[in-house]
Amino acid sequence: MDLDFPLILVVLTGLAGFMWLADRFFFSKQRTNEDTAHWFIESTAPFFPVLLVVLVLRSFVVEPFQIPSGSMIPTLKIGDFILVNKFAYGLRLPVSGTKVVSLGEPERGDVMVFFPPNDKRYFIKRVVGLAGDEIRVINNVLYVNSEKMLQSTLDTAAPHFVEKSLAESKSASNAQVMMEDLLGVDHLIRKHQTPGRLGRDFSTVVPEGHYFMVGDNRDNSSDSRVWGAVPEENVVGKAFAVWMHWEKVLSIPSFDTVGTIR
Repeated sequence: MDLDFPLILVVLTGLAGFMWLADRFFFSKQRTNEDTAHWFIESTAPFFPVLLVVLVLRSFVVEPFQIPSGSMIPTLKIGDFILVNKFAYGLRLPVSGTKVVSLGEPERGDVMVFFPPNDKRYFIKRVVGLAGDEIRVINNVLYVNSEKMLQSTLDTAAPHFVEKSLAESKSASNAQVMMEDLLGVDHLIRKHQTPGRLGRDFSTVVPEGHYFMVGDNRDNSSDSRVWGAVPEENVVGKAFAVWMHWEKVLSIPSFDTVGTIR
């Protein structure tokens, strides 16, 4: 069973806050200088300031995530620890996800964390389609509103893309790592030379208030081609940086891939 960490954090913060207020305005007045606080006060109230800071930072500023799958290879690898900007698309209440302040909207090319339709698990994919866009994928080539998204081989890619991609291109004998120009947003993709089922001939129109999400590992990604466009209320935040890579518990963490996410 998946734990609802935001809900747990809110409950713990609320409990600690209640005990902190009760001790400050009630229990402390009942004690003499020699008395000590009840055990349940001592074990909860002192943690309230720390929990409150964690809740505010995690809910409204930045939240860490670890990449669990290879659907965003070569941009993100399994074991990458990333940071997600929680206010890039507006401030949302914890647990409910209700937007209370609008600060911006997802843009085509953003790497975004969200909840898929009818699923409470966090997913991370790239925004390729906005409301009203016609999305087509033909032989692993993406078309947005009938415009072909150009793909180039690594030898013609910008230097800062090449080094990161060489190891990834060797990890699958039937795969190519290429650079895609998503209407001005250059990013890496990996695709099989022989397209999979979702890469042969797919088309849809993005509904109003939704975003079409696709993984950069085009033939190994469960995304909007499978479960549909993502409603705006399911948006969590914008992934903007990798700060560590740690795939296995007994391995040594690596900081070789630290940097911004493109």
